[in-house]
Amino acid sequence: MALVVFLRGVNVGGHRTFRPAVLARELEHLDAVNIGAAGTFVIRRSVTPAQLRTELARKLPFDTEIMICQGREIVRLMSESPFADEPLRPDVVRFVSVLSKSPRSAPPTPIHFPDSGTWLMKILGRKGRFVFGLYRRQMTAIGYLGAIDKLFGVPATTRNWNTITAIAKVLGSA
Repeated sequence: MALVVFLRGVNVGGHRTFRPAVLARELEHLDAVNIGAAGTFVIRRSVTPAQLRTELARKLPFDTEIMICQGREIVRLMSESPFADEPLRPDVVRFVSVLSKSPRSAPPTPIHFPDSGTWLMKILGRKGRFVFGLYRRQMTAIGYLGAIDKLFGVPATTRNWNTITAIAKVLGSA
């Protein structure tokens, strides 16, 4: 099955910028598909995660955390519908944070930020290396996403649920 790559902290605020479409072309021999501008790729040819990590590190013009998961993990996450009980709202974004590895321990969920008053970010749960939740479309809410690293004790990178859905579509066409 395919591999899915999530690069952490790229093309954000002018830092660690690169052109994902160009990298996807450089990885054409791996049948790479670029998903958006945040450093998300589906690799449809057979390669080990270690080989892929080495090649990505060599081609990127900067150091960054590279999270790689099996495509079947994304398919499984989609099939479990982690947002089934959450109504779609225009002022709320559904997100998935990918942990670099499974944490040794994890806090009980759900968790709301801030602790009191109207929540700006809500962690609903975790399935393996995936933490899923919601945040309000407010600038102050984005800052709470950085708390995920601290809560779970490992680096994480976050993607909108729409990105996860786009990954699943590419995996379905492979």
